[in-house]
Amino acid sequence: MFPSNALFSIILITLSAVDASPLHREAASTLGFTARVNARASNLNIADADRARAQAMLFSSFSKRASSSFSIASAVTAYTAQVGVGSPATQYTLLIDTGSSSTWVGANTPYKRTDTSVDTGHSVFVSYGSGEFSGEEYLDTVTLSSDLVITGQSIGVASSAQGFDGIDGILGVGPTDLTKGTVSNVDSVPTVTDNLYSKGTIGTEALGVYFAPGGSAGELTFGGFDSSKTTSSVNYVPITTTSPSSYYWGIDQSITYGSSTILSATAGIVDTGTTLILIASDAFDKYQSATGATLDNATGLLMITSEQYANLHTLNFNIGGTSYGLTPNGQIWPRSLNTDIGGSSDNIYLIVSNIGSNSGTGLDFINGYSFLQRFYSVFDTTNHRVGFATTSSTSATSN
Repeated sequence: MFPSNALFSIILITLSAVDASPLHREAASTLGFTARVNARASNLNIADADRARAQAMLFSSFSKRASSSFSIASAVTAYTAQVGVGSPATQYTLLIDTGSSSTWVGANTPYKRTDTSVDTGHSVFVSYGSGEFSGEEYLDTVTLSSDLVITGQSIGVASSAQGFDGIDGILGVGPTDLTKGTVSNVDSVPTVTDNLYSKGTIGTEALGVYFAPGGSAGELTFGGFDSSKTTSSVNYVPITTTSPSSYYWGIDQSITYGSSTILSATAGIVDTGTTLILIASDAFDKYQSATGATLDNATGLLMITSEQYANLHTLNFNIGGTSYGLTPNGQIWPRSLNTDIGGSSDNIYLIVSNIGSNSGTGLDFINGYSFLQRFYSVFDTTNHRVGFATTSSTSATSN
């Protein structure tokens, strides 16, 4: 699913272990990440790929988690890390995802048993929409870095995998409940973050995420957040109680364009695996009308003229009483990457897209990578909340 010619940028992201609550940064342990664009996966344009992921999330049955997630295999923007499994460790290239929670290997590089490998005898099956894997559950040592080593971690070992060309599996860092029904005879499975916390490696079960606009750099922090990357305090909101958003990193928010409300307070999710910002169809129609944008068939994105760009208003995400303003530059796709998504280098594309259903479904927006490039995010399992802060990139004009 990830042909080599789709790899257009490399992001070095540090993975940091921090010690205790309150959340703060201490001695760092680093891991190199790469990013790739898969804009032509399954012949989908960038908007269609994100929309397919959103609709699979919306319509998946939480009570039957054998089909537990969505099409991460066709995600447009994917982040991979080299993760060691076993002792001595075999290195696997795994997708990192906050919207799924199972960790598994073997899609390409075969799983190698060592003295630390324990076959539980349980079967594993996870469907991601256009991709899936099945196999056996093992307990084994997982090494993220020299300071982030997890013994006895549950992993899936694929005997069959579809839709994961060029990668070996997934490192799932989403909520634990997303593992329900994926392993036979087991209700749910502790994630890597769960075990880092339970074994005392990190003092708080939280994950901090920092990306810079254009994919130039970023940082993933286990156990807290990196205050050197924020320019404001982190403001937290509780996980929404509205289903199905509550099964993911779900929050409540409203959205205004300039002074006009385009989406009233409702539930949606924050997701690193979604490239764009997706909003309910009725809200999207209001946004398109307000901006005067037209739909570009090649990319699936809204397109505006230079004059319309000069007249764009701030898009405000109102979360827990705090307004997070996405500037005009923050609302456009990086122009240097236009051709990577099948667009013209001279065009101006907007990164707000149609989720594919009207508001009221319980999943009315996804604040994806394009939002997270402008705001630091913290996924705090211990306190059942999600936090946001501004960064030096919040008002950047790099796009």
